[in-house]
Amino acid sequence: MPRPKLVVGIMVDQMRWDYLYRYYDSYQPGGFKRLLQEGFTCKNNYIDYVPTVTAIGHSSVYTGSVPAIHGITGNDFIIQATGQAMYCTQDTAVQTVGSTSNAGKMSPRNLLASTITDELKLATNFRSKVIGVALKDRGSILPAGHAANAAYWFDDATGNWITSTFYLPELPAWVKQFNEQKLPEKYLQQDWTTLYDISTYAQSLPDNNAYEGKFDGMNTPTFPVKTSGMFSKNFGILRTTPYGNSLTLEMAKAAVENEQLGKGFVTDFLAVSCSSTDAVGHKFGTHAIETEDTYLRLDQDLAGFFKFLDAKVGKGNYTVFLTADHGSGHNATFLKDHQIPSGSWSGSTYQSGLNKMLEEKYGVKNLVLGFDNSQVNLNNTLIAQREINEDAIRQDCITYLQGKPGVAYVVDMDKVQAASVPEVLRSRIINGYNAERSRPNCSATNLAVRVCYWYGPFGLEPV
Repeated sequence: MPRPKLVVGIMVDQMRWDYLYRYYDSYQPGGFKRLLQEGFTCKNNYIDYVPTVTAIGHSSVYTGSVPAIHGITGNDFIIQATGQAMYCTQDTAVQTVGSTSNAGKMSPRNLLASTITDELKLATNFRSKVIGVALKDRGSILPAGHAANAAYWFDDATGNWITSTFYLPELPAWVKQFNEQKLPEKYLQQDWTTLYDISTYAQSLPDNNAYEGKFDGMNTPTFPVKTSGMFSKNFGILRTTPYGNSLTLEMAKAAVENEQLGKGFVTDFLAVSCSSTDAVGHKFGTHAIETEDTYLRLDQDLAGFFKFLDAKVGKGNYTVFLTADHGSGHNATFLKDHQIPSGSWSGSTYQSGLNKMLEEKYGVKNLVLGFDNSQVNLNNTLIAQREINEDAIRQDCITYLQGKPGVAYVVDMDKVQAASVPEVLRSRIINGYNAERSRPNCSATNLAVRVCYWYGPFGLEPV
């Protein structure tokens, strides 16, 4: 079988596997149904690491590896050699291209492993073109890899697609022309109403219910959403509407056409991530009409995108795969209201409790600097200065957290191999643990324990 002229990877941020079938009857023939009927479905997938967040999921899919190896241990993490807090794609050595904001100071340098896109570049002596497109910088940059021709992401301040000097000194003419169309404003001026008659939607909950968040300025989480009056200061509101996915796929089409992807003698690669499904899922949850409408509209957009690829690249000349970076948990209150065991808790609340407990015992304030990615980060520099026994503090943290509602296990990462936790969970913890970004160091903040818990009300990860 001949190699494809173009590979298109589509990541749908926060998409649960069951959404393929929950909304199946309302999908049209050319979108999700086409993928299911003309391709094949992997139904026995397994995420073998914790935690599951956007940056980790995108990196793991495209490297085929785990955080312990590729180094992206969260959307944010600590560089243990310096104690520096680091955003996953942060790079202060580069500049924004296409805006005066700081949103473009990004690159893939924090990703420690090669991606499938990097390997494609190597295999073709860098003749393949690789482009990344996503509203989220991390959704574009991490899949596109280190050797990409370009990665583009959305700038809330201007409503434009931008990049960084890691890739290009200035935006290509075609990107400038695309930005000049002012599509974000045109989308938002339409407001957000349901694609179909609201009475036909599969969700059992009414549009106005207690499990959903509200847009600023709205009294209820209901349709219609007057987006036309919500973007006077910036265009970030687009991310929490299905129009964000529409814009992303329009940008993907422009990249295919203007970069002549799939027209050469070697395989090209387009990495697309649809980010709005994540923002909508966090605000409205898994049983919302807003979530359903977002997937029905994405289905429509995908059908149009595949039809475009048929015409521009040729049916049979390109390969598409669609997956998700992570799933989403049901709203905890919704589950409890249906007599299903559940709950949620605040990491900041537990951090405050830990600091109070440790201060009472050791007479030192703020020994815990953070409670992120299910990890307690200790102020190791302060511990060393005051000559406090770190092992004792670790055990104090474990004892404190083990008695808290919602905490299933607490693990000292230096002793994880001997921890009394199920093997399936132990393996996930080890795979999600990177020594340079998740472990104790004498001169840096450090990971003392890892906690496994019931997830929060709107999903498995912070946006």
